[in-house]
Amino acid sequence: MATKPGILTEWPWASLGNFKYLVLAPFVGHSIYSFFISKEESQRDFSYIFIFLYIVMRMVHHQMWISLSRYRSAKGDNRILDRSIEFDQVDRETNWDDQIIFNGVAFYIAYLKFSETHHLPLWRIDGIIITALLHTGPVEFLYYWIHRALHHHFLYSRYHSHHHSSIVTEPHTAVIHPFAEIVTYYTLFFIPLVTTVLTGTASIASVVAYAIYLDFMNLMGHCNFELIPKWMFSIFPPLKYLIYTPSFHSLHHTQFGSNYSLFMPMYDYLYSTVDKSSDTLYEKSLERKAELPDVVHLTHLTTPESIYHLRLGFASLASKPHTSKWYFWLISPVTLWSFFITWIYGHTFVVERNLFSNLKLQTWAIPKYSIQYFMQWQRDSINNLIEEAIMEADQKGVKVLSLGLLNQVNNNGELYIRRHPKLKVKVVDGSSLAVAVVLNSIPKGTSRVVLRGRLSKVAYSIALTLCQGGTQVMIDGEEYKRLKALLNPEVASNLVPSKSYASKIWLVGDELSEDEQLKAPKGTLFIPFSQFPPRKVRKDCFYFNTPAMNIPKHLENVDSCENWLPRRVMSAWRIAGILHALEGWNEHECGNKMFDIQKVWKASLQHGFSPLTTPSAIEAEA
Repeated sequence: MATKPGILTEWPWASLGNFKYLVLAPFVGHSIYSFFISKEESQRDFSYIFIFLYIVMRMVHHQMWISLSRYRSAKGDNRILDRSIEFDQVDRETNWDDQIIFNGVAFYIAYLKFSETHHLPLWRIDGIIITALLHTGPVEFLYYWIHRALHHHFLYSRYHSHHHSSIVTEPHTAVIHPFAEIVTYYTLFFIPLVTTVLTGTASIASVVAYAIYLDFMNLMGHCNFELIPKWMFSIFPPLKYLIYTPSFHSLHHTQFGSNYSLFMPMYDYLYSTVDKSSDTLYEKSLERKAELPDVVHLTHLTTPESIYHLRLGFASLASKPHTSKWYFWLISPVTLWSFFITWIYGHTFVVERNLFSNLKLQTWAIPKYSIQYFMQWQRDSINNLIEEAIMEADQKGVKVLSLGLLNQVNNNGELYIRRHPKLKVKVVDGSSLAVAVVLNSIPKGTSRVVLRGRLSKVAYSIALTLCQGGTQVMIDGEEYKRLKALLNPEVASNLVPSKSYASKIWLVGDELSEDEQLKAPKGTLFIPFSQFPPRKVRKDCFYFNTPAMNIPKHLENVDSCENWLPRRVMSAWRIAGILHALEGWNEHECGNKMFDIQKVWKASLQHGFSPLTTPSAIEAEA
């Protein structure tokens, strides 16, 4: 929102929320009916139904740019600005599609009101030439002066300051303006379109080409990485007046009083408003190499829908905990296509970058879904990908690599250490911190807990620590015998071989059945010790997060959620890798090895991480 919002700031359909697309429904429905169902041949106009395809094309174009921009900015090569992007910017830019809806409504109304827009030819060269000339002349010239006017304090505070709230730009930033400002810009962009329609030179090609040009240049200018090669300006020097670069426009967002042009800098050169550092920043950004991280967290895709929740996916979804949406079925073909791509794509990719206490952090993802980790014929491929990621991290001088989710295969990564005993990168499974987080999530005064689900290295350590501290651990089956063998007689008395479900504190892992959950008393607190959360069956019980902690404010560039965790909450396994590097611990934590739990917990608190709050309704048992 602008500093002092002016009139026509809000979009007309703002109150509709996610139902704003219903504004287009009557037009889309009528165009489909006219083309496919109507018996009158005159009503079957491809120009009319093409408007819907045009809207979809623009949305896909936008998404391609946001994915590419976030990927490149995470890698670091050719990145322009290093400042962080936070959740407030993502929230501010969630309505990036409003201008596409507006564009669609304008096109539909124009089609219904003006017969000149009917049955447009596919191609006319004169219309394309007229469009290019009118954009270079009137559109660019008028935009330049309107843009300068918008930087006057009166208009800036009421309108344009909303756009400039984003210092570090993303492609979505390009179209984040108040409604009145967008109307003004589209009035300019319609000059070539209206002219060609009125002169009878318009064609589908001229409209589409101009739309692609506007989006391409606008989104490129806000992508925060430089991609225009230097040889283009060497071959044709006047090109610097006809096409801007991402670094050129980035300076407008950091310096404010320069580089006002739309896409063609010639008017900035003509009126002496070019920033003096434009060429320097351009060359510096082009020469910038990929960033070498200090800490890498290795994760993977979870459900097929998780591709949209990745930071490289839909920005608005990535900024919220992973939940399934009803409208995902509309893009199920894309989901299925991405699933098949993971079978053939064979390399990890960078998902995210963060900065914390001078440590450069990156998250890498294995291009495999959770279900593939349980397929026998996929195991060799997954093992190779994990091993290649570890070796790549070692070659790049990474200090610590933490294993997330199901990447903790082969005895929590011990196999890779044995194969490569000279590894400099420290491989961390994060088990010690996960144990510490679970133990500190149990309400104080708890005298007994139920331990259920498939037990792991973390679960064994939790049970042993609780028994040693005098807390009864109720467990049944063969696991009781295994645990008892690890305890001395005095402590072993706290390990209870019981099928009782009386306790209201349950520590649960993977494979916790629905039947077991139904046997828990009302008001039970389920505390997971596993990487994945249990399926929530009971509405009268409380489900705590998987082992995780709140991150400190000075951990920067956090604009997405880690899987199902809330905002600015990080899994214990991921935090463990950061602590390992901060503390300079020069050993691996994998296999059966566990660090001192209290030492790890104390280190996490000292560095600003804080525990999540357990539901206040849970009272500890005496």
